[in-house]
Amino acid sequence: MIIYFLRHANAGKPLANPNKDEKRALDKEGIEQCGIVGRALAALDVQVDVIISSPLKRAAQTASLVGNELSYEGKLQFEDALRPGASFADFRKLLEKYAKQEAIMVVGHNPNLSEFLGRTISENGCEAGTELKKGAVAKVEMGRNAALLNWSFTPKVLRSLYSAAAESSRPKTSRK
Repeated sequence: MIIYFLRHANAGKPLANPNKDEKRALDKEGIEQCGIVGRALAALDVQVDVIISSPLKRAAQTASLVGNELSYEGKLQFEDALRPGASFADFRKLLEKYAKQEAIMVVGHNPNLSEFLGRTISENGCEAGTELKKGAVAKVEMGRNAALLNWSFTPKVLRSLYSAAAESSRPKTSRK
């Protein structure tokens, strides 16, 4: 199974009231990040069978916007195992639930999403030193006995990759 770990894009400052914070939407920068991330992943030919998101608004928006760029036609799945404060045991149950899928994308929050990534790729189950910045995405290949981190990109790196790919695909004009 391939797992794409995607942290929600920029959504401004956290709100003091937890109920209001759950409804905090992406800001202008976050919406732009989603477009960049989605287009870059599409250029990398990323395809997923299912996108699973935290039910919080900023994560759901990130999942939807990136999914649109990937031409994802399935229904977004919402799981409490990706909410802030969820445990690694909850995340493991989520992986078991979707184990028949070849490729999934999980969209959530820090610090737990970075923890889940680290503990997924760590040989002895302790947290590896990983950090997903807002809008960052990492690709992990899960094997029978181990997991391998293939890559991890920030939106800034993805913007550069996408720009370089777009530039190289433009027809070259000759000067006479």
